[in-house]
Amino acid sequence: MKKVKALFMMFAISLATLSVYSQEAKWQQMEDFHGVMSVTFHPAEDDNLKPLKEKSGALAANAKAWQKGAVPEGFNAGVTKPILKRLVKQCNAINKAVADGKPDEELKKMIIEAHDIFHEIKEKCRSTDH
Repeated sequence: MKKVKALFMMFAISLATLSVYSQEAKWQQMEDFHGVMSVTFHPAEDDNLKPLKEKSGALAANAKAWQKGAVPEGFNAGVTKPILKRLVKQCNAINKAVADGKPDEELKKMIIEAHDIFHEIKEKCRSTDH
């Protein structure tokens, strides 16, 4: 009987966890941007700027696409839009800096700033009314 109760409790906890995650707001443009950010930022942390140099255009394009997309339910548009504007500006600056042949140290600082802005969106822009 104890095994049945334990299995039932594990099942109930699993269902509750799935329910919470399925209700979490999704934003495809954010996921698309994150895909490029992760393959450019993480190598840069280890002083490998090659991926950033190769994908700076994609980083800027994905930031612009994210900015142009509608803010989905579960996110606060009033908070999100100004931060996205800063992200686009930073990604455009990175792309220009790459094109201008700026030093790796400068590019690294710039991608760190873009990454911080990205996390600001992820952390501050979820609506609290759902």
